[in-house]
Formats: sequence, C-alpha cells, structure tokens
Amino acid sequence: MHMAGVGRFKKAVMPKYVIERELPGAGNLSHEQLQAVSQKSCAVLSELGPSIQWVHSYVTADKIYCVYIAPNEQLVREHAKKGGFPANQISEVKEIIDPTTAEVAA
Repeated sequence: MHMAGVGRFKKAVMPKYVIERELPGAGNLSHEQLQAVSQKSCAVLSELGPSIQWVHSYVTADKIYCVYIAPNEQLVREHAKKGGFPANQISEVKEIIDPTTAEVAA
C-alpha cells in the first residue's frame, strides 16, 4: 500500500555553526577566566532567547572554536557582538561525519 507524502519531506533541522574566535593565549586562561567567559556567553544567550544554543567549545593555544545551533548566521554574529567576543570566521556545518560514516550498509 502506498502512503501519499511519506518520505517526501525532510524534517527541518536548525543549522549548526562553527565559530572560530582568535584569542591569543586562550590555552593559558585559568578555569576562573573560562568560567567568566562562559557565564557571559550564557547571559547573552538568555537575552537572545531559545532559538540560539551553545553546544560546546574547543579551547586551543590561541583560538576558541565554538559550536552553536541557530536559525541563521546573523543571530550568531549578534551573540558575539553583545558578548564582546571575536567571531573571526563563522561557518555553517553542512554535514557531520564520524567513523561510522565509513561503514557500508548491509
């Protein structure tokens, strides 16, 4: 039996973004400094509403890479501006792959 419309529409998924923030010495920030940055970020997110979410961030020697879920790049830029954070590069994630991507379907 054919069910009209089944499988024809892909569920809308909110875009993910990777934000590259140049911050010399980021890897040397203390726990307290990172906590203060995190608290500021969360305060701005609360102000902007539920359509933007911070997933997590990776702190490297001189940069912080953040993953956000947001409806558009403009809202990500607004978060950075209101928080006083650099947003040197904002890239929309097109796909997520991992080792299971290499597996061949049976």
